[in-house]
Amino acid sequence: MGRLRAVLSVTVMAACVPSLLFAQGSTAAPEINQADTAWMLTSTALVLLMTPALAFFYGGLVGSKNVLNTMMMSFIALAFIGVIWAVVGYSLAFSTGNDWIGDTSFLFLQGVGLEAKGAPVLIPHLLYMAYQATFAIITAALISGAIIGRMRFSAYVIFISLWAIVVYCPIAHWVWGGGWLAKMGALDFAGGTVVHVNAGIAAFVAAWVLGPRRGYPKVPTLPHNVPFTLLGAGLLWFGWFGFNSGSAVAANGIAALAFTTTMLAPAATLAVWTLLDAARTKKPTAVGAATAIVVGLVAVTPAAGFIGPMSALILGGIAAIPSYYGLQIRARTSLDDSLDVVAAHGVGGTVGALLTGVFAQKALNGVADGAWFGNPGQLGIQAVAVLAAIVYSGTLSFVLLKVIGLMIPLRADERDESTGLDETQHGEEAYGLLGGVTTMIGHGG
Repeated sequence: MGRLRAVLSVTVMAACVPSLLFAQGSTAAPEINQADTAWMLTSTALVLLMTPALAFFYGGLVGSKNVLNTMMMSFIALAFIGVIWAVVGYSLAFSTGNDWIGDTSFLFLQGVGLEAKGAPVLIPHLLYMAYQATFAIITAALISGAIIGRMRFSAYVIFISLWAIVVYCPIAHWVWGGGWLAKMGALDFAGGTVVHVNAGIAAFVAAWVLGPRRGYPKVPTLPHNVPFTLLGAGLLWFGWFGFNSGSAVAANGIAALAFTTTMLAPAATLAVWTLLDAARTKKPTAVGAATAIVVGLVAVTPAAGFIGPMSALILGGIAAIPSYYGLQIRARTSLDDSLDVVAAHGVGGTVGALLTGVFAQKALNGVADGAWFGNPGQLGIQAVAVLAAIVYSGTLSFVLLKVIGLMIPLRADERDESTGLDETQHGEEAYGLLGGVTTMIGHGG
């Protein structure tokens, strides 16, 4: 009888051990949340769509002889940045590493599988990697808008490939990978600093290093297809719901908050921009409307999950003003930022990042209050993050362009620029004979 009692005791203890271990959390892996996974699959697809949308947005703004080259600069980022991200970029940005850069633990996606990434991110690690890849892709593609019509395609591909590794990945690690800005408390919900300030200053440097297009500014460059640009802006807004709401990495209230602010802020920007256009020229333009939408989206990106709906309206309205007048000021300088990447993304991202430090509300997100809610120190932290991105991205972008320029020419030659980069860089025409007619009547910049 005593022996039987001992056997039963051992059996009960053995049965209880797994439950005890699970309760203590010592061995149980976090379970994948199916709702979060479904939302993040959708968000990843939405953000991926933003790169073709950017191609249409940019493509419509240029002359017909450069439209294919301009659109290809966005599409090619899907290829080269996508591959680089899987091989090395994700590891540099999101592995543990140190305060400045990740290590090589995720190189070639080793250790990045179908298991949950880890609380609070309860989606497959592989999906999280893919979602972050879409951010790296579109950030590199944004730069192209500053140098259309004059940069050799091969030089551009080399530049964005190296730039993704030595500029984008470190800054992403600083903010999102547990680096020094994250430890400082910098807020960047979906990429105001990492994406837009970063790309904006790189675009500024690239436009400056390459110099203006031949004939600029005496020979005007007119948009050849404004409906393309409006289509691109609309698709960007659609994809941006994945960009911002997906950054909650869960199907929860913060995602709903980011979704709502992403709807409201650009609406306010568009309203204020239209009023500014009407006051200045009496004729609000479609190109201005498309630009305003993008500026509003850019500005709300760092704040999307940190601010309330009314704050989003205020933020969006304020953001219209510096970007609108930034466009006017740039047009009177020698800087040939072809599609005004600096004013839309650099200025818009900076304004949004700083206003995040004003309107962030801990009661909504549990992270930090901004200056409006009694924490003025947050604004200072945001300013440090913006300044760090500007200095680092600007310096390294300049170095990369100069080094590449020592190996191959950065600019197309005068004849190629005159003919158009569609034909000389890709051997194609967008519209055949119609493209030639459009060029002859002065829309071929």
